Amino acid sequence: MITTVGVSAASLDDRGSVRAIYLWFAAAAGALGGLLFGYDWVVIGGAKPFYEVFFHLNSPALQGWAMSCALVGCLFGAVSSGSLSNHFGRRRLLTLAAVAFAVSSLGTGLAHSFIIFVVWRILGGYAIGLASGVSPMYIAEISPARLRGRLVSLNQVAIVFGILLAQVVNWLIARPVPPGASASEILYSWNGQVGWRWMFAVTAIPSLLFLVASLLVPESPRWLASKGRHEDALRVLERLGGRSYAQHVMEDFAAVSEAQPQRSLLAELRSSGVAPILLLGVLLAVLQQWCGINVIFNYAQEIFAAAGYQVSDILFNIVVTGAVNVVFTFVAFFTIDRFGRRFLLLTGLCGLILIYAVLGLLYRMHLQGKPMLVLVLAAIACYAMSLAPATWVVISEIFPNRIRGSAVSISITALWSACFLLTYTFPLLNASLGAAGTFWTYGAVCLAGAVFLALRLPETKGRTLEEIETDFRK
Repeated sequence: MITTVGVSAASLDDRGSVRAIYLWFAAAAGALGGLLFGYDWVVIGGAKPFYEVFFHLNSPALQGWAMSCALVGCLFGAVSSGSLSNHFGRRRLLTLAAVAFAVSSLGTGLAHSFIIFVVWRILGGYAIGLASGVSPMYIAEISPARLRGRLVSLNQVAIVFGILLAQVVNWLIARPVPPGASASEILYSWNGQVGWRWMFAVTAIPSLLFLVASLLVPESPRWLASKGRHEDALRVLERLGGRSYAQHVMEDFAAVSEAQPQRSLLAELRSSGVAPILLLGVLLAVLQQWCGINVIFNYAQEIFAAAGYQVSDILFNIVVTGAVNVVFTFVAFFTIDRFGRRFLLLTGLCGLILIYAVLGLLYRMHLQGKPMLVLVLAAIACYAMSLAPATWVVISEIFPNRIRGSAVSISITALWSACFLLTYTFPLLNASLGAAGTFWTYGAVCLAGAVFLALRLPETKGRTLEEIETDFRK
């Protein structure tokens, strides 16, 4: 029987408070990848009314491509994150993502043609793909079992802070747009010529902070151990939790490694226990996107316009959605290690099913104003306290250590593939089914997802990564 690892099994030594600070610093530094992920992903929403006019994007296809082109980069980043992080380590990938964030944000802000704009957005997407795969995995691998849910959720907290930061910055940068302003008036305004560029370029500031932080954190001890660098792994674990804690983790890692020697991913998939775990990770990743919440962030302009709001009100409402997202992410942050991943996921999905049913009905009745805003905020709250953080936590912890990098990469690739389809098809789906039919469709997806997770998802709270691996093999 594998000994439980974590602060509860191997308590921190007499320098525990100092080591706890170091652990939280390392996790927070890794989570800066999430902050840049959230900022770079959502900043385009506030710039959308202005760059579309600047680049004369008049068709739903071009508008959808402008919004979703970064997802092409996300796919490449997610696909490459597994092999690159397995070869070079988790920390170096965090550094690479930070550099890509900084360069792409400046390039997007300086773009003077739509083609160049798309190229830089794809590079920014590549950084998002890297960060989305490596950041939660890095945090999970440095975390004790008792705190892993909360520490990995710190990545989601950073994501929503990044989203809110982008929304606030966009709101502060944009100057008021007169009601009924024509496309020509917007084009030759400060917003149409300069403002949207600053919205993208400001991303370089937190990117540099992430770059510095990535150079100060330790390498993942589990990656070091998987490469045979056991002394280096032991030193990192001692810095994170003390000598007793480090020895317990290394003993458990050695026991699992001896029971399951290193094999290729294809060889692992041929074994009876690994393929179902990978399928669970992939479908959970897809569900996080196809539940539909991200279209609210990326297409907030259209959603609030359909609810009767003007452009200036829309920008403020977008900030409100970001604030709600942050508040309810903290609900998950403080409860995920108490109530568990499974409970939060199922509760959030049931809430979304109900909200989408009512939201679609009100759109069908052509109701406008505050009731629509309240329902949108309620949907964001359900998502923020459930699927948003819990998906990243589960994906970071259910895979065996020997294939974690590759398996997380595959799951995140599926996530971004699903996100691409969601983002690109929303204008087309909205045009054919209307807002009511679109939200009812997302509600049906949530219902199917809730049934699947109720049948297939075990609870992983409070268990070490090695214990989870052992349990899945049974």
